[in-house]
Amino acid sequence: MRARLCKLALLLATLLSLTACSAGMSRNAGNRKEESAGYSKTETFLKFVDDNANTVDPQCTSEFYTVALNVFDRLVEVRANPETESSEIVPSLAQSWEISPDGLTYSFRLQEGVTFSNGSPLTASDVKFTFTRLLTHPDSCNQDIAASIKGAHALTHGAAPSLAGFHVDGDYDFTITLAQPYAAFLACLSTPGASILDEETVKQAGDRFGKAPSWTIGTGPFIFQEWVPGTRMLLSANPECWSGPPRCDGLYIQIVSDSEAQRLLFENGSLDILDLDTMGDEAEFFVHGDIYQNNLRKGSRVGISYIALNASIEPLNDVRIRRALQLSLNREILLKAVFGGRGKLESGIFPRGLIGFNPNLPEIPYDPDVAVRLLEEAGYPDGLSFPLSYSSSASSSTKELLTLSAAMWQEIGVHAVLLELPENEFIAQRKRGELACYSSTWSADFNDPDNFIYTFFGASENTVARSLCYADDAVMKRVRDARAIVDEKERIAEYQDLERKIAQEDAAWIPLFSRQHIFVVSDRVDGFQVSWNGWSSNSYRNVAVTG
Repeated sequence: MRARLCKLALLLATLLSLTACSAGMSRNAGNRKEESAGYSKTETFLKFVDDNANTVDPQCTSEFYTVALNVFDRLVEVRANPETESSEIVPSLAQSWEISPDGLTYSFRLQEGVTFSNGSPLTASDVKFTFTRLLTHPDSCNQDIAASIKGAHALTHGAAPSLAGFHVDGDYDFTITLAQPYAAFLACLSTPGASILDEETVKQAGDRFGKAPSWTIGTGPFIFQEWVPGTRMLLSANPECWSGPPRCDGLYIQIVSDSEAQRLLFENGSLDILDLDTMGDEAEFFVHGDIYQNNLRKGSRVGISYIALNASIEPLNDVRIRRALQLSLNREILLKAVFGGRGKLESGIFPRGLIGFNPNLPEIPYDPDVAVRLLEEAGYPDGLSFPLSYSSSASSSTKELLTLSAAMWQEIGVHAVLLELPENEFIAQRKRGELACYSSTWSADFNDPDNFIYTFFGASENTVARSLCYADDAVMKRVRDARAIVDEKERIAEYQDLERKIAQEDAAWIPLFSRQHIFVVSDRVDGFQVSWNGWSSNSYRNVAVTG
């Protein structure tokens, strides 16, 4: 009882602290006065929680995307259709483009009259600077976006003074030439890491760019106003945004990691949007309770949960063992037991909603009898054992998934020994290709099959870094070669054939399911849509906050 009281006291203190930090934010659903760091006016802000970031430089983060998606724009964007589970690439800062028949040359025309929030005009020179910095900044973690451009490797490694494949043709026109055809290039340009920067501001800001709001300038619908690391961020509406002002007056982002504290904040009106993916057991209160059923917003995640099998470690180096492990998992029960059935089974590499998804791919069945025969054929009639690893920071759902999987494997004589590793050690062993078996989820960064199949199976270093250690060099060469296929129908056919070979014939991993992404929103929120790809970060341009 005392422990429970202490926890409630801690949560109360957290709530009081956050209320104080909001500096006058009333808990009612109407307008209220914002006062923060000298900034004060009567407005209606959208309130939600987010991760604690160490930088919001879009080129130097692969996790914190909220600022990138709302303060910056990209040359193109992805527009999703939730009803058909499909999406398309649409113009943004690039008004139009043409691709040469050989797939090497992209000719872009920028929107005219676009300005950054500081009034500086957008020109093709800013775009060239953006890609040059993306390839040369020492902390850039998104170089792969531009790696296919001619001369990218030479520029990155200091062997060339400029990017050979980028040519400025005028204030609003530029041409990008690739080293070889790469069909996913345009889709890559829609990712947060490809956000277009103001050359003059970034050069003046130096190390302050991405770490100080006044120097983090974009063309997007919001202006980065305030940042108190570990506590809050404030983004105000950009009334002069080239594509029109956003529907709400600003974003008030609170940094709260405790899921119970988040739930209480939502219930007392201090939050408008809550991502249930981050809530653990607290999510069940919203998903299964009667109070908030009309406030749930659901979307299909373009991503796949999987169990990795290390093909370099005995006995997993035998395809019969890997196939037996696939067949002995009742994936439908796993989905129902761990995630309440909120998702759909997947049997390959490409989840539904992704370009290249194959609706005719045979489903991997649940067949423990065949699994037992495969074990016997492989020389393990009395069973086998291997470690099933997870990180100390793993969610409760991940632990439950692995525990149930181990129980299912035990039914056919396979003893998977659950092994918890410190987070840093788990990551280090995975990168070295040393984990025998673990579970994870991959969500699309851009809508192209290359984002999945090349990431995991495109090269030996890729597959080792994921502790899959897939060893078929001929297949990996096909994956790399497929990136350059210009004919879209031919390219997708090749990818789907590779998917069958890797995921089903070679049983390189165990595909599990794609999941629903669920948010709960307050009554005063209008226009919120779940991100097409499953990111927790969203664009809030079209979200309104009513009184």
